[in-house]
Amino acid sequence: MMLALLLARAGIDVVLIEKHGDFLRDFRGDTIHPSTLAVIQELGLLDEFLRLPHQRVTSLSGNLGDTTVRVADFSRLPGRCKFLAFMPQWDFLDFLAARARQYPNFHLHLQTRAHALRFDGDRVAGVWAETPDGELEIRAAVTVAADGRDSVLRASAGLVPMTVGAPMDVLWLRLTKRASDPHETFGYVRGGRIIALIDRGEYWQCAYVIAKGTFEELRGQGIEGLQSSIAATVPFLADRTGELQSWDDVKLLTVRVDRLRRWYRAGFLCIGDAAHAMSPIGGVGINLAIQDAVAAGNRLAPKLLRGALTTADLAAVQRRREFAARATQALQVFIGRNVIGRVLEAGHSPLLARVPRVARALPFLPRVLGRVVAFGLRPERVRT
Repeated sequence: MMLALLLARAGIDVVLIEKHGDFLRDFRGDTIHPSTLAVIQELGLLDEFLRLPHQRVTSLSGNLGDTTVRVADFSRLPGRCKFLAFMPQWDFLDFLAARARQYPNFHLHLQTRAHALRFDGDRVAGVWAETPDGELEIRAAVTVAADGRDSVLRASAGLVPMTVGAPMDVLWLRLTKRASDPHETFGYVRGGRIIALIDRGEYWQCAYVIAKGTFEELRGQGIEGLQSSIAATVPFLADRTGELQSWDDVKLLTVRVDRLRRWYRAGFLCIGDAAHAMSPIGGVGINLAIQDAVAAGNRLAPKLLRGALTTADLAAVQRRREFAARATQALQVFIGRNVIGRVLEAGHSPLLARVPRVARALPFLPRVLGRVVAFGLRPERVRT
């Protein structure tokens, strides 16, 4: 959606297809980092965007048993937005779609599912899609796959991701939030269990972390077992775990960390999770995808306007974005193996146990980590 908006405002004819009839999907990532807010500001849309309902988080803390440690502080970030914003992804997408529709060369097709690439020899020349009215052929100078970690178009292009690894899966659920609850996003680590809470105003969006492949075992213990585990890990939620009446109230996110060795072929480019699936650690997936979109827009727009786009331009997008994706994945894998994996397997992590002592010795560290989380490793600026 962001790439389509950037290309449309540059004067390029864009077709964006979405297989559903709207963007209303629950438990999508809703974290909008300052790097993305900076892009929205560069587009002149920030004031309007921030009028949409959202929650702001100025710091991230972790509760380690009886000790609370501030992990990241965003209050001293450069720029206007010194916070993470949490907004339902469907609101974000609707907002961008409404702005893109102001350009007559932007075309959004809902209920349209791309199922295969269209080839002209070895070059990708568009897609074949299914609609309520039948088969649709869309021809394009370049086709961009932003269809996620199970990308159909990536498979059609013959691009196969390499697995980097993740020791965990996540159960998404929601519980009522009360005025007396803490109002910042917290991660709770207690008794070999990990739960992250995201403040969504009227409710907590909860991420209950489990060892990879153990969902069926946990499910076999009944919903009562999950209720008890949540209460033991986050005591202030004990009086409302009964809101989880069955496993229908819980959604499993199978975590994958993988990436393509090559993101492109002639006439075709992958971005976002289609190019590099991220772990939920840090909530950075959306923001890396947005940065991919900005880099792609910056590089592709002038070439498309001149009719001079080459495969080398698609390779340049990968070169620009690959370091940030690989380095972020490496950090996620390190945390996954040495912190999350250790806690889930052995009940503790030596590295995590040192965090309170390090925090006391290096009081500036939350500001440093806050900047890394906020902007990532290579933030992009809109140049179209």
